[in-house]
Amino acid sequence: MKYSKATNYALHTMLLLVAAASDKPVGVQQLAEKQGVSPTYLSKILTKLVKAGLIESASGANGGYLLKRKKEDISFLDIIHAIEGTTSLFDCTLNHTTDCLIQKVMVEAEQKMEQHLKDQKIVDLVGTLTVSL
Repeated sequence: MKYSKATNYALHTMLLLVAAASDKPVGVQQLAEKQGVSPTYLSKILTKLVKAGLIESASGANGGYLLKRKKEDISFLDIIHAIEGTTSLFDCTLNHTTDCLIQKVMVEAEQKMEQHLKDQKIVDLVGTLTVSL
């Protein structure tokens, strides 16, 4: 199991936005430079985060991105779902007359992992982080 690079950048971007804790929008260029990634690539990730309702975009000369939800409410799982979607990681492809026993084990494991990621808030990482954007 492996998350995409987009999820990696999304988690780091959200951490930067939460750490900035500003009511001023943060530009995509600033966020991209801080992570060493292309602004074009990061823009696609930011669009997904906007669609998920985690952040909002502000247009104009001083435009950029702001948190839309309270920072205390944003979990790792929220961010991962915004990028990866909510489809199950495992899908039993064999045809069975009864429920797939392997599927049951895999779904239970996935539910435990998702609960852990839901309990982990991005704001909890900010305590020792110093960010200048």
